[in-house]
Amino acid sequence: MSPFSHVGIFTKPNDIRVDNTLHQLHEFLLQRGFQVFCDQNAGLILGLPAMPADALARNIDLAIVVGGDGTLLGTGRLLAPYEVPIVGINLGRLGFLVDVSPDEMTAQLEHILKGQYKEEPRFVLHAEVVRDDEIIGEGDALNDVVLHVRNEIRMIEFTTWVDGHFVNTQRADGLIITTPTGSTAYALSSGGPIMHPALQALALVPICPHTLSDRPLVISNQSAVEIQLCEQRDVPARLSFDGQNNIGLESGDRIRIHTRPEKVRLLHPQSYDYYHILRAKLHWGVQL
Repeated sequence: MSPFSHVGIFTKPNDIRVDNTLHQLHEFLLQRGFQVFCDQNAGLILGLPAMPADALARNIDLAIVVGGDGTLLGTGRLLAPYEVPIVGINLGRLGFLVDVSPDEMTAQLEHILKGQYKEEPRFVLHAEVVRDDEIIGEGDALNDVVLHVRNEIRMIEFTTWVDGHFVNTQRADGLIITTPTGSTAYALSSGGPIMHPALQALALVPICPHTLSDRPLVISNQSAVEIQLCEQRDVPARLSFDGQNNIGLESGDRIRIHTRPEKVRLLHPQSYDYYHILRAKLHWGVQL
């Protein structure tokens, strides 16, 4: 008997490459007696009614994401408060998170839907921006929260504290606060470390720092991070969440970042091997 009964299908918008896979997935689930619900994008493609995002999250016990890592990131942020497990079907380019190929979809799902899978919890960051003692914006991120310059090639100056302790005042193009999930994304291209997903850690990775001794710093994910834009240097900046949502910043603004108590629950096939994913995606050498 399956541990799941109500399955939600999520997909990326405006991409005809997902059509065949979505139809195949929908038919597969119906044949096995699952109740199937669709997000707006999947509903448009399948010609089925869609549910509002919050209602969909409350009515399913499994989510299947068809698309790329970006689609899964958006779905993960939506479902994290409900801790609904997620399976990713990879129709993107890299596929660090969505690791089931369309060619193996039905065979892999047969096992996963019977409860034969590896579950991997991934923690989520929450950040809020404070201006004049008032929260002007906030958001969640599964990959990273990024402080960066807006529209100009200029450095910004900012001060960082961890658990109330002064760390550094830096001039740089920005700062990436990354989870282990996001350590193979923007942070990696900025010289940050690859962190195994099981690590309960964050990395603070400066983007093109003015001082070459400014290096990535790995801290506990239980730490509270606070960043303030220096008032003496008024450079337009913004805060981004997984590269998708943005909050405009002004000099003097404070950013407060901590880990949410809820987790994103990723389900993988039992054959899942994190180091195989790294070798395949980063083109590492073969075993001798």
